[in-house]
Amino acid sequence: MSFFQRGVYPAEDFTAVKKYGLTMMVTADDQVKAYIKKIMGQLKEWMYGGKISKLVVVITSKETGEHVERWQFDVQIFGKTGTSKSSKKTTDQENSTPEASDAPEEKTESEIQAEIQSIFRQITASVTFLPMLDGNCTFNVLVYADADSEVPMEWGDSDAKEIKNGEKVQLRSFSTSSHRVDTLVSYRLAD
Repeated sequence: MSFFQRGVYPAEDFTAVKKYGLTMMVTADDQVKAYIKKIMGQLKEWMYGGKISKLVVVITSKETGEHVERWQFDVQIFGKTGTSKSSKKTTDQENSTPEASDAPEEKTESEIQAEIQSIFRQITASVTFLPMLDGNCTFNVLVYADADSEVPMEWGDSDAKEIKNGEKVQLRSFSTSSHRVDTLVSYRLAD
C-alpha cells in the first residue's frame, strides 16, 4: 500500500527507487524506515516459519482515532510443516477441492515479478476510487500469526481495527510455489 499515494506522509518525505521493475516512492523518514525494517524482519521470520496468515495495515485519523482505511493481505503458505490450525486441510466442506491447499505449479521469476507489478499498479490506481484522507493520519501494522508463534515483547494483542460501515474491494492476488497473497482494501465512505 502506498503512503505516498494516500498522502499519509508529506511528499517531501519520499524518494523514488526502482523495485520489481517499477519506480516506487519509498519513505526517506528515518523513524518510519526503522519501524518498517523492524516489522519486516519479524515478518520474514514468521513467513519462513509458516506462522503468518494475514498482514493488515490500518490508516487511522490522528484527530478522531477513527480507522479510515484497512489494507488486508491474506497469506497462504504452501507446504507448511507446523501443526497450526491454519495448516490443516479441510476436505469435508461443501464445494471444497482436495487440491485447494496444494502448491501451484512452479513459476518463473519473471512471471512472479509480473504479478507483483500488477498488484502494485492496482494499489497505485486505487487512489482513483478511494476517498481523500482528511487531516493527519498515522498507520498501524497488524499481523495474524499462529498461536504458538514467538512474539517479541514490544508487540501486543490488538482488535481487528475494522472499518465501521466500510466498503470493501478485493484486489488482485499473486502466488509463488511457496505462498499466495490475496489483497483486500476496506475504506470509510465520506460522510
